Amino acid sequence: MNRILPILTVVLIIVALWYAAAVRLNSAWVYDQAARAGTPEPGFSELLGLTMNQDRPVLPTPHQVVAELEKTTLGLPVTSKKSLVYHGWVTISATLLGFVMGTGLGILLAVGIIFNKAMDQSVMPWAIASQTIPILAIAPMIIVVLNSVGVTGLIPKAIISAFLSFFPVLVGMVKGLRSPDAMQLDLLRTYSASNGQTLRLLRLPSSVPYLFTSLKVGIAASLVGAIVGEMPTGAVAGLGARLLSGSYYGQTVQIWAALFAAALVAAGLVTLIGYIERVTLKRMGLAR
Repeated sequence: MNRILPILTVVLIIVALWYAAAVRLNSAWVYDQAARAGTPEPGFSELLGLTMNQDRPVLPTPHQVVAELEKTTLGLPVTSKKSLVYHGWVTISATLLGFVMGTGLGILLAVGIIFNKAMDQSVMPWAIASQTIPILAIAPMIIVVLNSVGVTGLIPKAIISAFLSFFPVLVGMVKGLRSPDAMQLDLLRTYSASNGQTLRLLRLPSSVPYLFTSLKVGIAASLVGAIVGEMPTGAVAGLGARLLSGSYYGQTVQIWAALFAAALVAAGLVTLIGYIERVTLKRMGLAR
């Protein structure tokens, strides 16, 4: 209870501020309609009622977003093109594929950086520079280039996801692989351990806590990459496509529902990584 109460307090404050902002932003339409009709401006109680359930509000109220989420997840078949479950699965598929690709690339580059000084001096600066490029600028370029060579569908979105997710894994793994102290490394050299044995017996086990920390960041970045990859392609499926169609037709409730669905997916994926982390560290004897 001591943990839940602060969380509930913050949530209630956010919801209250959200409702207040919705009344403030949606009231402009109410006043405009009153002016057009030549009627007096509504009082506060009437204004509340008129701003809580507008069809196309500037800012949807929390209960509108919850109702839309319930309708598009529980109220529709999962195969329906209007179901957020359907769109969420399309985005999750690209996210997971890109996450696996980005994680593999990050780990391989980290191992190379640890054992090769030339890679350390050349790859890391380029990896850092790659993250300064706005993903909204590079995503259409990746998709156009891949489409020109016949690569369409899931792969382009997965590559964009991998582009965002490999960097946290790279940085975390480099830090983790370098975490053993000099005494531990000297002990293995005393036993004439090769680089491969040092990697397998010391560096990789030591890097596991760092790896999982970076994986939590990487999976969230991968989801962002998948959503961004859906938006410039004119995709008809995925949370990014849902956001895009909502913006085209002014369906703000749909946009906010898709945003919350993406947030729930991200929370679920991070929680899953956290569970795997706890199990792994416990089996390795590293859990606190």
